[in-house]
Amino acid sequence: MYAALLADGRLYDLLQRFDEDLAAEHRARGCSHCEGVLHSARYRRKPRGFIGRLNPEYGQRLSFCCAREGCRRRATPPSFRFLGRKVYLGAVVVLISALRYGVSPARLRYLEGRIRVNRRTVMRWRKWWCEQFIATPFWRQASANLMPPIEPARLPASLLARFAGDLQDRLISLLRFIAPLTTQSGMVHVM
Repeated sequence: MYAALLADGRLYDLLQRFDEDLAAEHRARGCSHCEGVLHSARYRRKPRGFIGRLNPEYGQRLSFCCAREGCRRRATPPSFRFLGRKVYLGAVVVLISALRYGVSPARLRYLEGRIRVNRRTVMRWRKWWCEQFIATPFWRQASANLMPPIEPARLPASLLARFAGDLQDRLISLLRFIAPLTTQSGMVHVM
């Protein structure tokens, strides 16, 4: 089920449209420091983890730069597609990390082979979810509203299970939930 979703190009098209909507809202607000106009300042990413082919625009992180001389600050909106500086797609990081609980080692090896991610990388993602993610101010505040509490050792699977709908709906909801962490100001620097 996870492999089919990860291979579905429609999911990635949908996530790109969500990112474009977030970027348009971000741009319309202007520079948060001086209220200047924001100009496009996209930068290239080399997204890993998709089994098929992505459109060329998918490899561009939507970002802006203030047009006002003397300010020129970068403004990068949250993303459904990218988790901070990670090279693997956010959906891949979430779903492969969630597989560590509830899937056989053989199935995990199959997915790791298809997506070309080694076990050490998956273990690093797991460590991020179970140690660094839960230490963020974002998680401390958000988790206080989740009853019963989320079991940190089972993240992100335990969080994914809290959202309604089919697997795609739950994944999109989780990506929306953690989107504030996908920017420099959201403090996701490690993973």
